[in-house]
Amino acid sequence: MHIDIKNEMHHYVNMAGTRTTITLDDDVAREVERLRRLEGKSLRKLINELLRRGLADGRKPSRPRRFRVQPHHCGLKAGVDHERLNQLVDQQQAGRFVESALRSSPKGPDE
Repeated sequence: MHIDIKNEMHHYVNMAGTRTTITLDDDVAREVERLRRLEGKSLRKLINELLRRGLADGRKPSRPRRFRVQPHHCGLKAGVDHERLNQLVDQQQAGRFVESALRSSPKGPDE
């Protein structure tokens, strides 16, 4: 697809215009035509918008601000004894150990 575009550059007093021919790949031409119909815009206006968007996307993005963690001293909830934090875990492990030991112990003559 060949497209002739007349680009008019407006200045305070004089107007300069250039005519440019570009060749679009078939898939690009189909998409441009689909967008033109969908948006009801002239081919010139749509091509200019698409080029502006593409050129803007190509600019190097600004570096994002560095993320900083703000530490806070939270402490423990009231009633939580830091000395006994692992007591429940210890009890569960002891219970699993006893169950494992009972399963693996040899059976007595009365069983």
